[in-house]
Amino acid sequence: MIELIQFPWSNFCAVARTILQASEAKFKITNIPNGDRTLVWKLTRGQSYQVPLVRDGAKVVFESGDDTQDVARYLDAKFKLDLFPAHLDGVQDIVWRHIEDAVETPEFKLSDSHWREYVPKADALRFVRHKERKFGRGCLDRWATQRAELLAEFTAALAPYEAMLATRAFLLDERPRFVDFDLYGMCFNFLWTGHYDLPAELPRLRAWHARLAKVKLSRFAK
Repeated sequence: MIELIQFPWSNFCAVARTILQASEAKFKITNIPNGDRTLVWKLTRGQSYQVPLVRDGAKVVFESGDDTQDVARYLDAKFKLDLFPAHLDGVQDIVWRHIEDAVETPEFKLSDSHWREYVPKADALRFVRHKERKFGRGCLDRWATQRAELLAEFTAALAPYEAMLATRAFLLDERPRFVDFDLYGMCFNFLWTGHYDLPAELPRLRAWHARLAKVKLSRFAK
């Protein structure tokens, strides 16, 4: 059985988890603390400390670089999900890079501004240290004061996807592709704390989110 090693609130872990759910495959989840990556380091033999990580028997799959989708591509190939069809090569690369930059940046800051509600106290020091080393001292408190601006930035970043959904059920055509799951993962992290809803001015995106939450890829099998 496939094992997904993750943080439960991670947007990138949500991408892999939602693909697995949509595949209808049997899998198990192992949650690890954000500040203790020992298991990941051990399984990758010191090659990575990042999640998500997929263990499939003796096979261990993780991202080999900053601009890879190794986990998603492995799941796609294993379960024949058709998430990366050849006719969308290049297009999906452009779209997921926008998702993981313009969309992800404001959404993770909004989510992290509520970090005290979901980070275990035992992991708080390591969580704050990790964030402040990357984004500067006081970043978490600063993001809490910037929620209105960050929400406006997030809404603006989602606007192109609202436009894309005007003529089709999913982002690129009439069935989910990888970028649908990638965007869904970012939205999952945004919604994680329970403090936000997807913007009311993006009704097509809200309907798309509801469809993707319960989608089964077997419906689209050739």
